[in-house]
Amino acid sequence: MPRFTVIVPVHEVRGLLRECLESVLGQSYEDVEVIGVDDGSADGSGRLLDELAAADRRVRAVHLPLTVSAGERRDAGAGQARGDYLLFLEPGIVQLPGALAALADRLKEAGDPDVLLFGHLRTPFLGTPEPSRSLDVLRAAGDAVTTAAERPGLLDTAPVSWNRAVRRTFWRAEGLSFGSGERAEARCALTTLMAAETVACLATPCVDHRGQRALARPRVDRRDIVAEYARLLTESAERPVADKLREPLYALAVRELLKLYPGGRRGRAAYVRAAAAFCRAHRPAGHRTPGGRAGLRTRLFTEGRPLALAALDGALAGRRRLRSRVRGVRKSVLRTAFRHYYRLQRLLPLDPRLAVYAAYWNRGVSCNPAAVHSAAARLAPHIKGVWVVSKPEAAAGHAFVVPDTRAYWRLMARATYFVNNVNFPDHLVKRPGQIHLQTHHGTPLKRMGLDQLAHPAAAKGFSFRRFLARVDRWDFSLSANAHTTETWSRAYPSAVRHLETGYPRNDVYATATAEDTAAVRRDLGIAPGRRAILYAPTHRDYERGFHSALDLVRVADALGPDTVLLVRAHYFYACAALPEHPGLLDVSGHPRVEDLCLAADALVTDYSSVMFDYANLDRPIVVHAPDWEVYRAVRGVCFDLLSGRPGDTPGAVTTSTDELIACFRDGRWDSEANAVLRAAFRERFCAYDDGHAAERVVRTVFLGEETGAPVPMEPARRAVAPLPGQSGARRITAAGRPSP
Repeated sequence: MPRFTVIVPVHEVRGLLRECLESVLGQSYEDVEVIGVDDGSADGSGRLLDELAAADRRVRAVHLPLTVSAGERRDAGAGQARGDYLLFLEPGIVQLPGALAALADRLKEAGDPDVLLFGHLRTPFLGTPEPSRSLDVLRAAGDAVTTAAERPGLLDTAPVSWNRAVRRTFWRAEGLSFGSGERAEARCALTTLMAAETVACLATPCVDHRGQRALARPRVDRRDIVAEYARLLTESAERPVADKLREPLYALAVRELLKLYPGGRRGRAAYVRAAAAFCRAHRPAGHRTPGGRAGLRTRLFTEGRPLALAALDGALAGRRRLRSRVRGVRKSVLRTAFRHYYRLQRLLPLDPRLAVYAAYWNRGVSCNPAAVHSAAARLAPHIKGVWVVSKPEAAAGHAFVVPDTRAYWRLMARATYFVNNVNFPDHLVKRPGQIHLQTHHGTPLKRMGLDQLAHPAAAKGFSFRRFLARVDRWDFSLSANAHTTETWSRAYPSAVRHLETGYPRNDVYATATAEDTAAVRRDLGIAPGRRAILYAPTHRDYERGFHSALDLVRVADALGPDTVLLVRAHYFYACAALPEHPGLLDVSGHPRVEDLCLAADALVTDYSSVMFDYANLDRPIVVHAPDWEVYRAVRGVCFDLLSGRPGDTPGAVTTSTDELIACFRDGRWDSEANAVLRAAFRERFCAYDDGHAAERVVRTVFLGEETGAPVPMEPARRAVAPLPGQSGARRITAAGRPSP
């Protein structure tokens, strides 16, 4: 008996069916059967289904004699299923790599619950994968096995068939089915969730819902949809959990019905009246409509006042148009004035003593540009450095300008040197004699630049032509190591000169003293002798906001009061929004990640480039990679971080909160085997980080000296910043362990 039965309803989907089924059959986890149910498709979908069944014994083709609804096709497949769990899929929806293995692991961990909800991506037609709101709901639920009554927020997961695994014996015991009807799938999804006595969640995208081109469909009477929600609430009232779920279920129904409010006049009044009748019949006692503009709109809808609702929508639309016009006029006037001012300033001579610095889209003084600026102040004091920052406080103690001011446009027109770890805006015109230094901000694991062409999820709305125009402005491109030089040469094809100098921001890892580290730890409030672990996950293109793949409270509790977790969200996010806990410290707003690395006894990360920088310190690294297959497929990577080969993997690897806790408890995080891996990783990626990278850059770019390529230092001669309590700078042996 297979672990999973995947049921695929088939009707006029010949162009989508093969990819859908192959996404299942190509999974690394193979204990699965696939049941395709066709109802006489005229486009040959049934024949293709037979062909796929003949090629793989795990596929069964079911042919129905009459054309039925999608829900009835699903029901027919469920009736013939033999797997422990039912999974429903649609042509046009594919399973992501590693999905079945992740589901199997989570089911085992949760003790075979009735229902397992899992995450999905949504790819609009001619668009790129986007995170779904359901992922936020699943993360909030955590690892606990629960019920909808205990956690009503689970009702906010998308009410569809293909984002849940349902235990087959539970499905049949409850007499669950889809049936027909415009909202049959949503009704069945919600009913299944309400009936389940055990519900687990997996906040990992397992399927990609790929939107198809919208074609003309038969007009649907929206009053039938109102009737479906009325049926749902009537049936739910008979369940034991009715009292706890009546309010959230009613609110969900009203929200969904309001989304379907017709834009045109046809049928609008009749629909509003039907919705109002539904609300009168099913509104829970004591229910209150929220206040504000959104609440007013909901109140008019549920009270059955279509004319007032139409008038309100018209007024709000008019207000938006007026505001948009006012903003547009103001921006246009300022844009025109600054464009002329910038053009005039470009007629004046360049200032050979003026340099522009920026980092992370004007977020402040940091990263490689900050290290170059500091070295230039010492080695080339005749050159004045001015920072471009969005907020004045971000440049405390430094000369700065704010974008789109007269000082900004004058600076951009007259400066000779431009230093940034990302690109300057497209409006910058590079004049003859201006020199651009692209420092970058990490060693590449993920695909960058033109390499993203094969991974469109990482290039949402990205114009590669405009990107290449920005790259062509570069004169110098910094590289931390040979791997980076090779990658940048391919990803950023241009006439740029690659400077394989090491990263200036990493100089501190060779020059900092134990006293420097102790000062950082004091500033962070880390008590002497307390172990500090830096947790720094990267951004995922298929997620919104910061989300920890770890249950941080459980980790902090397990590691005890002698350990503090320093949680660093990606720079896209202002904070990590941590729960109150004495073992957790949100350091997302700290201006220098280098200081955080110095303060940390160990690093836990996933796919962030901070691992390459932290490796300079020769302190333990743990790679926590719960969604490696998804990340590799959606974002694309340059090498296999989890291969376990020397040079690829920097230390221990975990894929769940329990594994990470066990890794620290049993000592694997700092084992001899991981020290050897770390030594090979350092040798591959940190060979030039000797404490003098910023000096080499300044001498080459600002002073015009030819310093030559640095010579990689032998491990035994390489200095490493010590932790407090260690005397002097450590030196690392060839085996990767500190020398005596």
